Amino acid sequence: MEAREHTQANLQLLREQLDSGRMRSARLMIHSLHPGEIARLLESLPLRERAVLWEMVDADDEGDVLVEVNDEVRDGLIEGMQTEELIAATDGMEVDDLADLLADLPEAVTQQVLQSLDKVDHERLQQVLAFDEDTAGGLMNVDIVTVRPDVTLEVVARYLRAVGEMPDGTDLIFVVDRDNEYVGSLFLSRLLTHDPEALVSSIMSTDVLPIPAHTPSTQVVWEFENRDLLSAPVVDDDYRVVGRITVDDIVDVIREEAEHSLMSAAGLDEEDDMFAPVFKSARRRALWLGVNLFTAFLAAAVVDQFQTTIDKIVLLAVLMPVVPSMGGVAGTQSLVIITRAIALGQVDRTNATGILKKELAVSLINGAGWSVVVATFTYLWFGDWRIGGVIAAAMIINLFVAALAGFGIPLLLKQMRIDPALAGGVVLTTVTDVIGYMAFLGLGATLLL
Repeated sequence: MEAREHTQANLQLLREQLDSGRMRSARLMIHSLHPGEIARLLESLPLRERAVLWEMVDADDEGDVLVEVNDEVRDGLIEGMQTEELIAATDGMEVDDLADLLADLPEAVTQQVLQSLDKVDHERLQQVLAFDEDTAGGLMNVDIVTVRPDVTLEVVARYLRAVGEMPDGTDLIFVVDRDNEYVGSLFLSRLLTHDPEALVSSIMSTDVLPIPAHTPSTQVVWEFENRDLLSAPVVDDDYRVVGRITVDDIVDVIREEAEHSLMSAAGLDEEDDMFAPVFKSARRRALWLGVNLFTAFLAAAVVDQFQTTIDKIVLLAVLMPVVPSMGGVAGTQSLVIITRAIALGQVDRTNATGILKKELAVSLINGAGWSVVVATFTYLWFGDWRIGGVIAAAMIINLFVAALAGFGIPLLLKQMRIDPALAGGVVLTTVTDVIGYMAFLGLGATLLL
């Protein structure tokens, strides 16, 4: 069963149990779920039912669940918890997870949590907090295993048995010199299958390149994707190993990026609680509705300049929405392609001109082809070849401008440090509406009157 279907089935079962008052069954079900599954259920429930479910979560799991839920839901849960509960929830958490949670805790609680840590964990936590959360250092887990290159595999195996446990998801042991500088990686599979008397240096891999701690998270994702990594060492400016990143961390980044792109296209935040109070949600959405209203008035102002033309040739009013609509679709196609290419680092000065030429060529081919279709349909409908010619020419112009805007807007917004996924659609719609109306009505005024 897919994860989404599994969550839906759990949600339906939980609702049935809560509605029928079978609290014991609901509690047993919650205790059997992974913290991530509990987090999805919490996000899927209205506030009242969410509070009931949160009371059922085992105290030992509360910290892990808080890390998994989105920011707004987490803030709501934290507000309802006592200081003692919050401190208890952080007990035993992984250092990287604790670093993610601390930013949302009240200052007084944060100080008490820091005081409760032993010296080693406190130093590890400070190490993670020293980096921005959207970098390799912010993603990394500092719980790692390192060995020297001049020891045998038997010595490594005895060391691991003496330690008694390894960090979850470990597939590599990092090889470092006496200064803790990265030398290579020892795959566990090689440790188990090679001669115990062989030196680590003889079978370690030097193909696993370390990731600098200040590397942006988007670049880290690229490294994992293109190098087929399951884990990778993170090094500081002196090439010393400070932590590791595993593929589950990368999956979280990919999911967050996908949610951000989807929600930003509508001017929303992926961290919003869908069960937030009505007025709170309305206030958030009002901003982009206002922006859209402004752009709509801008397009209306263009139309108003040709009011005389529309009064004399009423057929133009009937056909007027066609040109902006086609331009909007064509522009959005270019916008999405370029926005994705920017996110993947595929656009630079060496290939930008080639991409632009290709997008413009595509727009001219589609513009020419569909303009013939529209002109023919218009002539058959209204019996006037001149109107068909006007709408055909206007469509070619608007599709050309739409491709140009779809290419240029994301790059311009990127230069201005504005997320293209957030503002690109609004700007593009304004351009295609204004140019579409201006081209169609302007040509109509020039050629038909």
